[in-house]
Amino acid sequence: MTTPARRATSALDEPTTPVGMAWTLRLSAGVLGFSMATVTPIQILLPLQIERIDAASKETNLAVVTACAAVVSILAAPIAGALSDRTTSRLGRRRPWVLGGAVVCACALVLLPAQLTVLGVALCWMTAQGAQNAMFAGLTASVPDQVPVRQRGFVSAFAGLPLPLGLVLGVLLVTVVVPTNTGGYLLLAGLVLGLALPFVLASREPRLLPEQRPRFELRRFVRGFWISPRRHPDFAWAAVARLAIQLANSIATLYLLYFLRDVLKLDDPADGVFVLTVAYTLGILCTSVLAGRLSDRSGRRKIYVVSSSGIIAVSMLMLAVWHSWLAVVLAAAVLGLGYGVYVAVDNALITQVLPAATDRAKDLGIVNLANTAPQAFAPMIAGGIIALVGSYPVLYLTAGCVAIAGAFLILPIRSVP
Repeated sequence: MTTPARRATSALDEPTTPVGMAWTLRLSAGVLGFSMATVTPIQILLPLQIERIDAASKETNLAVVTACAAVVSILAAPIAGALSDRTTSRLGRRRPWVLGGAVVCACALVLLPAQLTVLGVALCWMTAQGAQNAMFAGLTASVPDQVPVRQRGFVSAFAGLPLPLGLVLGVLLVTVVVPTNTGGYLLLAGLVLGLALPFVLASREPRLLPEQRPRFELRRFVRGFWISPRRHPDFAWAAVARLAIQLANSIATLYLLYFLRDVLKLDDPADGVFVLTVAYTLGILCTSVLAGRLSDRSGRRKIYVVSSSGIIAVSMLMLAVWHSWLAVVLAAAVLGLGYGVYVAVDNALITQVLPAATDRAKDLGIVNLANTAPQAFAPMIAGGIIALVGSYPVLYLTAGCVAIAGAFLILPIRSVP
């Protein structure tokens, strides 16, 4: 039976006592709230609201709103993480940012349905995205702060599961349970706050003492966002490998609806995308926790990340050569199986190559840019392939090759077996 997370004498100590299942579930609940608040508006609520404001320019307006919010996300994650690393609150370094991010995000979501202009929507969504990233910075940094290395695969699996679950559950809630735009926003606001509170109120973490916080110097603070690949090669390899895997995933899914409509000739491709999302999520559920547990027991990480990258590449190959509805559903499930292993073990691996205990949240914020940057690169790559050769098989073969590249990029890491 595991015990509660150790209350270290210093926030910079390496944790040694396993966290309990209750702590893990509270962390997972907080990530679920973040996930639903992040992806559901983009999938459903924002497109509908922007269409009502200006139907003629809905595509352009939605692109502008999401692009501006993406810039805020890219900046907010490492900056909030760096400030979290320097926080000396009695609540600890992370919980104030989890609570503050959840509160600000909830307020922005409450204000969103009242916006009658694209500018108002953009400002509220940018605020929500910045707050979401501040919240996520605190949640993710809690793992290396409080979870010993031998348990991080299992805990990382539970922290990663809510990300795909949030998409499925969020869409169901705002389309079936509360099918109005205003009700959807208010429900998400209540969930992001309500799911964060158990972690904030019931968890404990060691406090960073004022004398442990370095003196603030703007030049030093800004320079801290550059992590030298020469001094920290394992961190660099892990970050680039994550970028490759996430890029492969983004390339493969960007034009999925068009693939179902134009190649498979489905009558309702939107429903097809939802079915594939469910199959993908079920695949993740089947492998994530098990892979995390096995990785913890063996102490090995790289073999799991490399194998999962190969499985992801296989799913891309299936999409490239086997064009039937059954094949696509199976490919989505295979992608989920591989991605479940990847999310659990790669997250654990990343925490083991962070350069310094003093900058865990900032460094995680930097490496997590590998999750958001593909959203900018994938449209250029995928769009270029479709424009030049007009071939979905070439598109998916390209995604598979990128996934294989991600597997090879893991191999040079030396500090983690």
